[in-house]
Amino acid sequence: MPEKDLTLAIERRERAGSTHSHALRRSGKVPAVLYGHGTTPQHIAFDARMFDDLMHRGGRSSLITLTLNGRKADTALVRELQRDPLTRKIIHADLQRVSVDEEVHTSVTVVAVGVPLGVREYGGVLDMITRELEIAGPVNRLPAQLEIDVSELSIHDHITASQVRLPDGFKLLTPGEQTVASVEASRTAAQLEEAEAAAAAPAEELEPEVIGEEAPTEAPPEQRESSE
Repeated sequence: MPEKDLTLAIERRERAGSTHSHALRRSGKVPAVLYGHGTTPQHIAFDARMFDDLMHRGGRSSLITLTLNGRKADTALVRELQRDPLTRKIIHADLQRVSVDEEVHTSVTVVAVGVPLGVREYGGVLDMITRELEIAGPVNRLPAQLEIDVSELSIHDHITASQVRLPDGFKLLTPGEQTVASVEASRTAAQLEEAEAAAAAPAEELEPEVIGEEAPTEAPPEQRESSE
């Protein structure tokens, strides 16, 4: 399970801009912006490895205690992450200040639990169509992730957003009819199913060929002359 108590040491940066940000990344840090509660956005930075570890342990929706010079500075949520398109490393982050007693709207990761019936018995494939749900609720009880039990899903079964169980006090903002996960037949299984259906179908009846008298062949010219 994701950890709940996460702490990240930050440092203020006086300069912004691409040149300074590139220098920070080369030194193993992530440039970021901290905003919220009507205050002026602050340019900050933190250790890239520590932040990667924090995201792995807690997930994007976890509350983070920010420390500055060893003292608690703020409580924040991750609002946006930018990644390098090739390396997938985090190259920038937006953090939002929050109070522990306020209600927030945020995205929470959806995690599938179990192996679907359609996968283990019929060779199907689990497709996670929606990996995050938008929810609203008290920030001090914000779940690190939402789990869905997919073990009973057979071929063509699915789970919608409205079927995902939320903690008490939270409401769903994502459209309830949106599909979160589904189990579909694999290509090989689908082809086999089509072949079996075709084999079971009655054979197409062919119309019998009509055999009649051949039309008389016109006599050669010389025969017509002799008969006239």
